[in-house]
Amino acid sequence: MRESPFLAACRRQPADRTPVWFMRQAGRYMPEYRAARARRSILAICHRPKLVAQITLQPVERLGVDAAIVFADILLPFEPLGLGLSYAETTGPKIWHPIRKPADVDKLKKVDPAADLAYAIEGVRQTKASLVAKFPGTPLIGFAGAPFTLASYAIEGATSRHFTATKQFMYEHPGAWHELMDRLAAMVGAFLAEQAAAGADALQLFDSWVGCLSVMDYREYVLPHTKRAIELAATAGVPIIHFGTDTATLLEAMAEAGGDVIGVDWRIPLDVAWKRIGDRAIQGNLDPAALHAPMPELERRVKDVLRRAAGKPGHIFNLGHGIQPGTPVKNVKAVVDLVHAGR
Repeated sequence: MRESPFLAACRRQPADRTPVWFMRQAGRYMPEYRAARARRSILAICHRPKLVAQITLQPVERLGVDAAIVFADILLPFEPLGLGLSYAETTGPKIWHPIRKPADVDKLKKVDPAADLAYAIEGVRQTKASLVAKFPGTPLIGFAGAPFTLASYAIEGATSRHFTATKQFMYEHPGAWHELMDRLAAMVGAFLAEQAAAGADALQLFDSWVGCLSVMDYREYVLPHTKRAIELAATAGVPIIHFGTDTATLLEAMAEAGGDVIGVDWRIPLDVAWKRIGDRAIQGNLDPAALHAPMPELERRVKDVLRRAAGKPGHIFNLGHGIQPGTPVKNVKAVVDLVHAGR
């Protein structure tokens, strides 16, 4: 793995090319994945390690990306926590026993990721074995949801736009909030470390909803817990990517919370973000919607990201969020080729 451009970039070391991978690179835009989903739900796939490995490798074979990310979902821990979890095709996840009052935090079951999420760990293990056999030298990324994003799902009960219930709980019940975040941080850190022990070469912490917070709220209610989760995961000794969306106002605080790499979205120029996060590697930051653009416009935008990175060690090309359903596969492959060509 020392020869991997992706791992070299994670450590801000020179590489022979800019590495590129995509969040949700194994997903609904790929015919291979849609064929698997036609027969099984997302949760059913996640519970089958052999199928997880097959789906994870699809974009590596089809696109030639520089890293694979294990096919899973950030909400898998909600099952052993006792929160209940299901998915609807159009509305997304539903939490059946959401947290509404402080007493609900006390009712959460204690989760041992090695035992209670053993199927997910086995998915990492089998995926790693398949990668070594079929695409030697391609790193595998494991991941988990960050404490705030998990807490917001648990409290809102579903996807939210304004996170009013989350903030209300945070403000009205700070003691219960920090207890919840403590529990989630410990679980997330342990889960990430277990994935690394099973073969993940890097780990990504997804704080998908943290951009709804002010800097003041982030520092008071989130930063210590995210920092703890990252510190626990870091004991595994592999690079950690710390990613959030709509976080242009939070970048300094996120860097303070930790991570070898800070992922940034498209709402801030890459070079501006890099100056703000300081001595870290950076991941990003093409707008996923640009993958729907005509090829000349897509190429112009890819070149702009590369120009802002200026060839400095430590840049991992990615989107500012996941690939959207309906994205043309040929456009995704074209971005890989453009990035690898350095133009």
